[in-house]
Amino acid sequence: RLAAAVLHAAGLGEQIVARFAHRPAAAAVAQLLSKGLRCPPTTSLGRWFDASAGLLDVRQASAYEGQAAMLLEALGTNADALAAAQPLEPAAPHWLPLSAQGVLDPLPLLTHLAQETQAARGAAFFHAALANGLARWVAQAAAQTGVRTVALGGGCFLNHLLTALLLPLLAERGLSVLQARQAPPNDGAISLGQAWVALCTMQAGD
Repeated sequence: RLAAAVLHAAGLGEQIVARFAHRPAAAAVAQLLSKGLRCPPTTSLGRWFDASAGLLDVRQASAYEGQAAMLLEALGTNADALAAAQPLEPAAPHWLPLSAQGVLDPLPLLTHLAQETQAARGAAFFHAALANGLARWVAQAAAQTGVRTVALGGGCFLNHLLTALLLPLLAERGLSVLQARQAPPNDGAISLGQAWVALCTMQAGD
């Protein structure tokens, strides 16, 4: 569905049924997208991974949480794939443009992946371009706010490839980075944070 949504947004909606002919709901999804029905937008970075995996035909339907993203990471970690993706990296700002309002637009990058013929190269480039985009995004926010310390949080930072590519880019910009150590960066630590907030609230009321 996410890959189909990208095709629709890129003006390539006519490709949905042909690309995903083996998916029984492909025609129905294409119709819903064309009519703008039951298609709520999302800002989740995890859905970028799902869309990329679908467009590269790495995984079109996940059997469990994070499956598509993990397969994409494993494919992109290949040294040859990373080397093949490097010539594309100088154009990363073009593939993942950043607005003055601090919004990254994934559509050019995802549209590029829809035309990629080598899944491993596409997976590697997705991670490289994403790391570049996130670094530019954070640097812009830091310049606007004066905050120079960054915390890497969210399930996407279970991705070792993305994290490894992003860390030196943030360091180059003079930013201090905090990473999860004693608890995971994803939903698994939300309850811990909630308990801490509750404790602080209780103590403040004493």
